[in-house]
Formats: sequence, structure tokens, C-alpha cells
Amino acid sequence: MRDAVIVDAVRTPVGKGKPGGALSGIHPVDLSAHVLKALAERTGLDPVTVDDVIWGCVSQVGEQAGGVGRYSVLAAGWPESVPGLTVDRQCGSSQQAVHQAAAGVISGQYDIAVAGGVESMSRVPMGSTRAGGQVGAPYGPLVGERYDHYKFNQGIGAEMIAEEFGLTRAELDQHAADSHERAARAIDEGRFKGQITPVTLADGTVFDTDEGVRRGTTTEKLAGLKTPFKENGVISAGNASQISDGAAALLVTTSEIAERNGWSPIARFHTGVVTGVDPITMLKGPIPATAKVLERSGLALDEIGAYEINEAFASVSLGWQRQTGADYTRMNPNGGAMALGHPLGGSGARLMTTLVHHMRDNGIRYGLQSMCEGGGMANATILELL
Repeated sequence: MRDAVIVDAVRTPVGKGKPGGALSGIHPVDLSAHVLKALAERTGLDPVTVDDVIWGCVSQVGEQAGGVGRYSVLAAGWPESVPGLTVDRQCGSSQQAVHQAAAGVISGQYDIAVAGGVESMSRVPMGSTRAGGQVGAPYGPLVGERYDHYKFNQGIGAEMIAEEFGLTRAELDQHAADSHERAARAIDEGRFKGQITPVTLADGTVFDTDEGVRRGTTTEKLAGLKTPFKENGVISAGNASQISDGAAALLVTTSEIAERNGWSPIARFHTGVVTGVDPITMLKGPIPATAKVLERSGLALDEIGAYEINEAFASVSLGWQRQTGADYTRMNPNGGAMALGHPLGGSGARLMTTLVHHMRDNGIRYGLQSMCEGGGMANATILELL
């Protein structure tokens, strides 16, 4: 039976997703092309051998419309014979892209595939795809009737999750401060150097370090921030993910084809699942997705040496940790989206890139990744070190 392995994984540094952010001057197609070219250069990949490029992107409008995956292939200078597919599973889009690449390789539809994603939130603001800019507009009357015309809101969902798990503002702010501290330490110790491809900006500056990390973040500073979703709530801008720009890409093939090409893969795609949850709390998906992926894999949680649980909001990742009983020190050991940022369609691939490099650098046999997704969904993936 064929397997699926990750030969290499590369990402841009993550930029602040606003005008003036380090990557805000770069078209998202060109940002995608940058990681595609870097992946080929790092591995000696001949792009003509790539059967498909599967690319996650959430806001598929404006500069990210019309099949950003295909145009990224062309912008990278790869042969016109290489196709591209754009995937939207909300925040999990590029994690889903890896799942589809792995499924295609295992089934024999692909021999070599590239999976990844991009989001330029500085150039295509979040919510740009919603009709009239109104939250709730895309859902339609049947969904409205089913949920009593509730206006789905991730921030409110995050507040509901915090209340369900009894998470205090102080605990959530501490989780955010830990994220920044871990990310700063990872940068200082050079843990990201092997996974980041620097970007040369228009003025000649070389951008090579994640831009959102706030050194010296304390719970005292975070406690002063407003709670925009609920009066006297617990969710603030400080304990939520950052709006960001970034891209990442992974090379996926079989063990046999990797050997034939002289590649030494980092990890094997062990198990992948996806699940749905209610769209009102919306963000609890990583909990049942983790249970499902562990059942399918035959592994126990304590056999997993590292967890990447996307920090969309502190209540999501901390609620997951409380429910599963996972070792807090193994969760997002190099910081998460509260510190590094969350470039929506690129985040799944960013997390997986960080995970596989962390596994290799530390000799960790199994790693698990999960992230909540708009509409109430979640992917979960287990990787095995090779």
C-alpha cells in the first residue's frame, strides 16, 4: 500500500496584516510563488514532476480570487502543465490542502503534490467576501431558519467556550503571554531558521523574522485591553490571534518516490480526519477532531510528543487542553497564533511546517495538529517522524 510523506516544509515569516506590515506590499500570488520556488530550491524538485498544487485561501476575492493556487504556480515560473487548486475550509484551508495531497498520493492519483496556502489580510481584509460586508449575509434563509436567525460570531463563540470551561480572564491572558514568551524564545534560539524562507522587500530589506511577537507581554498589560465581544467578557485583542500575512508550502509524495529522487522525508502522514460541530459556539471542533483522529490512529494522547492547536482565541486552545488533559508544555511549544499571527488560509500549512521541523529537531515521534474553522468544523492530523 502506498503511503504519504512530507519531504520538506517551508514558510515565509508572518507579517502584520495591515497597511505598513512587512509583507503588505506583496501580492498574495507572488507571496505564494515565493514559497513554491523556495520549496523547489531546497529539495531539488523539478516542478514539471508535480501533479498538482493544492492551495488554501479563505478570502477568495480581489487579489485572491480566480484560483490563487493556479496563478501562484504560474507566478513561480513553473511549467504551465502544473495545475493548481484552491481550497476553502476556512481557517483550516491549508491543513485540508495537505489532507487532500496525502489522499491523492496514497490513492495513486498523484505521485508528487505540493500543498500549502496563503492569506494577505493587509490587502484582502477579513470579511471581504461577505455580501455587503454584513456578517451573516452568506448563510441564506434555510440556515437562518434552522438557527433562529442567529448571527454567527466567532468572538461570541470564544466567549461561550471560555464560560463553558470556566476559563478566567487571568488564565486566558496568561496563555497569551506564554505564547509570546515561547515565540520570542524560539526566535532567539534560532528554531525557525530552518523553516523560514526570507523575503526581500521592495526597499531591499530582508524580512526573516515573524513580525507579531510582542516581547515582554505581561498579564498586567493584557488585563487593560477591552473585551469587544461581550461587556465584562474575557476575550480581548490580546488573547486572540493576530491579523496577518503569510504563506507556507509542503512537498508530499510516497516513500518509494522520495527514495527514487534522493529525498529524505521528515515525516509520514499517519492519520487525518475532519469533523463538524455546532456553528454557534463554532470553535470547539478541535476537541472531537482530536478524539476522532486518536481513535482512527490507535494512539493515545500521551504518545504524542507535540501538539499544534491553533490559537484562534485563547479559550479555544486552552479549552482543548483542559478537556483533553494534554500536557500544556507540549502544546504550541514555539508559540502560536496569538504571538506569531494567523494568516487564515496559510495557517494550517504554517502550523504543520512548524510542527514537522520541531519534531525533527527534537526527535519527537508523533505530532498532532488541529484547528477550529468557521461554520463549526475542525481538521486533525497526526504525523510520524521518519
